[in-house]
Amino acid sequence: MKDHNSHTEPSQAEAHTQDTADTAGRCDLHTHTQASDGMQPPAENVRLGFEKGLAALAITDHDTLSGVAEALEAGRQYGITVVPGVEISTRAGGKEIHVLGYYIDTEQELLLSRLEEQRNTRLGRNEAILEKLRGLGIAITLEQVVSGLGRELKPDESIGRPHIADELVRLGAAVDMRDAFDKYLAEGAAAYVSPPRITPEVACRWIREAGGAAVLAHPGIYGDDELVRSIVEQCDLDGIEVYHSDHGPAEHARYLSLAEEFGLLVTGGSDFHGARQGVVFHGEIGSVSVPAAVLAQLKAGIGKRLG
Repeated sequence: MKDHNSHTEPSQAEAHTQDTADTAGRCDLHTHTQASDGMQPPAENVRLGFEKGLAALAITDHDTLSGVAEALEAGRQYGITVVPGVEISTRAGGKEIHVLGYYIDTEQELLLSRLEEQRNTRLGRNEAILEKLRGLGIAITLEQVVSGLGRELKPDESIGRPHIADELVRLGAAVDMRDAFDKYLAEGAAAYVSPPRITPEVACRWIREAGGAAVLAHPGIYGDDELVRSIVEQCDLDGIEVYHSDHGPAEHARYLSLAEEFGLLVTGGSDFHGARQGVVFHGEIGSVSVPAAVLAQLKAGIGKRLG
């Protein structure tokens, strides 16, 4: 997990943002809130997006839609477009793969029940992680982790690894978020747990059945472009998140080429989670963005499918 306190360098593809003055007519399509593992209430994400001069931003919490309603209301207040979204956790090729969904029906009962199953899987994974940590001599419980939020956990919200990392820092078992992930929580680390997950193909189907557009999230994070290509070939995707806080110019070029090869939309976003121990993960709101015209392209693709 990378921290980015500075803006990503612009690529030749004129993709993403530099600073507030350049973000007019642009959108950040990847932000997290307290509904999953972000640090800010949904309305605060919208306020920050407004202050950055964004035309739009998406709320894409992990396996939950519970932050969307508050964000939509804030969007009306600030005059900024809020895209209802979600980031669904899947697994392929031995790696955790995320699929973003945009403009889904946030009230579809089938999708809501499916996302609840996803959160139940995450809860079981959390318990298994905590058991491993206790086996390593660290006295930590789920109750401690929830207490560390400093607020009540709302319905449809969930605890994620960053919350566990916060508690590890409080307990002195890690220096900061990066240290907690490196020692215990990242893939291959001492307390990492990989639960059974749906496949990216299934996530794409869920998103499309909920009337949305499916986009492969941050492919550069997976460190396996052969796997990325196979996912693109096998899944019913609408786009690829070419621009992301953890992508550099080389990733931009590779995934832009891949999107063009398969006729997929090019999206991007900061993957904003807020600051932990004074460090922003992955990037500030608006530090990565794409032209607002992408929203019309996403809607057009959905409309064409639905006839």
